Amino acid sequence: MRTAVYPGSFDPITNGHLDVIERASRVCDKIVVGVLNNTSKTPLFTAEERVEMIRSVTGHLENVEVDSFTGLLVDFAAAKRAKVIIKGLRTVTDFEYEFQMALLNKALNPEFETMFMMTNSKYSYISSSMVKELAGFKGDLTGLVPCEIIEAIKEKYK
Repeated sequence: MRTAVYPGSFDPITNGHLDVIERASRVCDKIVVGVLNNTSKTPLFTAEERVEMIRSVTGHLENVEVDSFTGLLVDFAAAKRAKVIIKGLRTVTDFEYEFQMALLNKALNPEFETMFMMTNSKYSYISSSMVKELAGFKGDLTGLVPCEIIEAIKEKYK
């Protein structure tokens, strides 16, 4: 079985993230969405809330599992018995950063391969940071994030 890990902060998950998850689920036998719990940052949503949001929007995908992690991605991927790390790309800037991370992960564990997936062009301008900024100004999030989580995002800004 070919298992892949798709890591990220997903604070919150966007339609671009969901696009990559859905497409990766058609390519791999199993996708583990790894929600990074970065203790040095203050996310809008807790890791548990992010895991639940992702589960709610990926429930239709039988081969997708969602879990949170702290520490090194290669350790999380090894614990999940994954051999592939999926990275979604929106821009050339994303590629430069993710390319460096892929090389670092390969140095840490040569068994891992990184697979880059371009997001659908209709989502290429969407970022979690942009969604949070827009939500803070009470902007319309329709089309940017899954409709199932719009109210949860709005609730954080009340």
